[in-house]
Amino acid sequence: MNFGPTELLIILVIVVLLFGVGRVSKIGGELGSAVANFRKGLQDGGKNAEKAEEAKSEVKS
Repeated sequence: MNFGPTELLIILVIVVLLFGVGRVSKIGGELGSAVANFRKGLQDGGKNAEKAEEAKSEVKS
């Protein structure tokens, strides 16, 4: 199901009418910070996994 620009614009107008501009911008900001935190967590998780592998290899040696 592909949405074109016209359909997306109609959906945006309906959302703004239902929730108001202030609430929509607040939700957008929260969503952006959630994505940023998720990406940071993925990067930190990869670093922690590498450190754990290094520690395992040092213990085996």
